[in-house]
Amino acid sequence: MSFPKKFFWGAASASYQIEGAAFEDGRSLSVWDTFSHTAGKVKNGDTGDIACDHYHRFREDVALMKELGLKAYRFSISWPRVLPDGTGKVNEAGIKFYSDLVDELLKAGIEPFITLFHWDLPKAIYDRGGWRNREIADWFAEYTKVIVDALSDRVRFWMTLNEPLCHIMLGHHTGHHAPGEKASDKEIVQMIHHMNLAHGKAVKIIRNYAKTPAVIGFVPNPSTGIPLTDTKEDIEAAKAYTYSGAARGLFSNGWWLDPILLGKYPKDGIEAMGEDFPADVIKEGDMEIISQKLDFLGLNLYFGTFISHDKSGGFYEVPKKPGYPINALKWPVTPQIMYYMPKFLYEKYNLPIIIAENGISLPDWVSLDGKVHDPNRIDYMHRYLRELKRASEEGVDIRGYFAWSILDNYEWAEGYNERFGLIYVDYETQKRIPKDSFYWYKDVIASNGANL
Repeated sequence: MSFPKKFFWGAASASYQIEGAAFEDGRSLSVWDTFSHTAGKVKNGDTGDIACDHYHRFREDVALMKELGLKAYRFSISWPRVLPDGTGKVNEAGIKFYSDLVDELLKAGIEPFITLFHWDLPKAIYDRGGWRNREIADWFAEYTKVIVDALSDRVRFWMTLNEPLCHIMLGHHTGHHAPGEKASDKEIVQMIHHMNLAHGKAVKIIRNYAKTPAVIGFVPNPSTGIPLTDTKEDIEAAKAYTYSGAARGLFSNGWWLDPILLGKYPKDGIEAMGEDFPADVIKEGDMEIISQKLDFLGLNLYFGTFISHDKSGGFYEVPKKPGYPINALKWPVTPQIMYYMPKFLYEKYNLPIIIAENGISLPDWVSLDGKVHDPNRIDYMHRYLRELKRASEEGVDIRGYFAWSILDNYEWAEGYNERFGLIYVDYETQKRIPKDSFYWYKDVIASNGANL
């Protein structure tokens, strides 16, 4: 069997990671511009000033997407490119770039999927309190309205937030990402709530003003519990771990999924926080705004944790075996997540699933024959897609898969140290070289996954 007939075979990117043109055509600074230009924050002092120069080369890149046979392309909008002050005056040059990109995609027969926020918060908004300021929900709604007015005559698919956990926890709690803060748990929950409000208000804006019928979701990167064995006890333990609001503190899935999808914060998470839970931040009517009806759940899936049951009926994380498979970033290779995670979350939240990101970083280089051979990426994608296909065949409503990423790009605090792309980028010359995985994925798309 292949995947559903109208399955979206896609690839993904994010604005700060590929666009470059950081100081051109009226774009203002984002928190990632200031963070990357701060000594010691990013490997090798790398910045996204030029990145893949996609801003100037998007037509070349879309031509490669067409050659690949993509049915869909997921990209994010740079908030500071279209609203340099975060609110107020619109930068028409920024809007034109995204409008031209959408036109180019549609001309190539590729469905645009827009992500409204993929971490590049305008510095102007951060300077006004950022996610600590409740007003950010209205500022985000204003920004959303600008994008909807400009693009919704041609764009149907919308994702509000990408990996809110990473942006808040790594950016504001551990300090590893922009803006580099180390806030308390109490402050973090406040930021989570304001981000959730921003999401809810954005959904309402899209529903009310979209010029074509809108299909809306958001994209968390949930922690995945993989049952150690296929026994009922281990499956239930892995499910409990996946659904928990306390298993990993504020990194637990309940904090990032339940408010938006169920309209409530996780009871076990609140109990674990005790007096640190800032109940006063939640105002009357907030949860109704936050839990707007969605059309799909986007998932960014890379690796998971093996879970087993204990004698008390609980669960525990199973220690990793010596020499377990890893990628260049030392992340585990665990294809089972593509079966269990869609299955577990579809069962709990009953929303169609789109895999919004999945891929692997490898130490790719150009071989003597001028090509980029990446057999391990092909093997990785093959293993993960087979598991996704199994979930689909067992009745999980899976609508699409987006490979991360279309191009090698700026990997946040890792700079240009990591290569996730289906297309190799020589950052000195900006030459693009499709890797072997590009041609393998092209065949998968052409067969609708029947050849997996």
